[in-house]
Amino acid sequence: QVQLVESGGGLAQPGGSLRLSCAASGFFFSAYAMSWVRQAPGKGLEWVAGIYKDGTDTYYADSVKGRFTISRDNTKDTLYLQMNSLKPEDTALYYCAKVKSQGVVVASSAPYEYDYWGQGTQVTVSS
Repeated sequence: QVQLVESGGGLAQPGGSLRLSCAASGFFFSAYAMSWVRQAPGKGLEWVAGIYKDGTDTYYADSVKGRFTISRDNTKDTLYLQMNSLKPEDTALYYCAKVKSQGVVVASSAPYEYDYWGQGTQVTVSS
């Protein structure tokens, strides 16, 4: 069955860095675009970044552009999110999500765009 398992979250100071990973299994990883989506306490889902199936195209929310980098290693079936210059407002539960339609990058947090989600990894930015 399809599994997405995030890791790498934790506590970071403002200005610090964290690297999230999402290990995928149960599907042809290199055939699908992937996204990172986050949910801050008491708020709705926010799309963070998306990456094309082969990693050639990447897209970012304005709130993270220039600070976060999404990447993937299709030989390891793993998705990454490098987060630099972290701010307290980046505090959230971060999910990786598999785009439902093959070959399409999605810049949306709408659940209907995705067919599988990980369990999430908590990122807390605080001094």
